[in-house]
Amino acid sequence: MTEAVRVRDMVEADCEAVAEVRVRGWQAAYDGLIPRWYLAAMTVEADAEARRRHFAQDGTRAVNLVAERGGSVVGWACYGPYRDGQATTGEAELYALYARPDQLSTGVGRALMAESAARAAREGYGAMRLWVLKDNTRARRFYEKAGFAPDGAEEPWHVAGVAVPEVRYTRPLAP
Repeated sequence: MTEAVRVRDMVEADCEAVAEVRVRGWQAAYDGLIPRWYLAAMTVEADAEARRRHFAQDGTRAVNLVAERGGSVVGWACYGPYRDGQATTGEAELYALYARPDQLSTGVGRALMAESAARAAREGYGAMRLWVLKDNTRARRFYEKAGFAPDGAEEPWHVAGVAVPEVRYTRPLAP
């Protein structure tokens, strides 16, 4: 990939492309970790509709970013205040980061991560946290290369009635 990655704010017109990134990203990244029938049942159309509803909500503090290459959306990231139960803390949380499967290892994820962390630092967050599936070794390697480390927190996450353990990673943010 010789064409540069451009990261920008997501707009409502990106909902369909972001849904494509998210659904295909889940299907590729979580194959073998989440029940296959659940992944196969995911549709871009349903995800895009949910994304449009969420995007239209006022008052959300989540920041949605897209990565473009050649004018096409090839990645998506979303961050905001860290959620500890229903309360927020003074730390940021990376809620999601996905690249199209054909864009893995091309700089899309790195560009989204760098922009998310830089913006969160400018907004005054002192650290960024995220949850990652315990058995998702590729994602864990990616986050570790980006300066994150597991902080010892672990919890079960349930998908389609199946417990899928997650571990929490944290990274300090420079002001």
